[in-house]
Amino acid sequence: MPVRPALTATAAAALLLLGTGAVAAPSAAASAAPGETVTVNSAGRIAADGTVTLSGTYRCTGATGLVFVSSSLRQGASSTVRYGVGGTRAVCDGRVHAWKNTGSVPAGAVKAGAADVEATVTELRSFGGLPLPVIHVVARQDVKLTNG
Repeated sequence: MPVRPALTATAAAALLLLGTGAVAAPSAAASAAPGETVTVNSAGRIAADGTVTLSGTYRCTGATGLVFVSSSLRQGASSTVRYGVGGTRAVCDGRVHAWKNTGSVPAGAVKAGAADVEATVTELRSFGGLPLPVIHVVARQDVKLTNG
């Protein structure tokens, strides 16, 4: 594979992991290493301008590359579109840390009420010189979005 398409694919994967837009639901779940966790608080906020704030905790170990906690949400049982809600740098030192992601979704895409939120701890690990995503742990939580 030529270098330019490989770098473009890597950059696109990183942007999706950081929650910069709508993404399709992942097709495979990751299994966490012992002691690795990610949680999602049961309440989130949505501002009048569509900015969504989600939070929780994480714990990870054994990372050699950059690590992020990303989050996404969807509303409605029939919806297959998940909206990325930011990304936070993570520290994989085996201790529990808080995360908080804030991001904008398209106008009118989500509203106050129930939402399905997914949080993922992802490492960008170098394989043959290319940073590729390695999923450490994933969690899903039903969340109540409130105006504010």
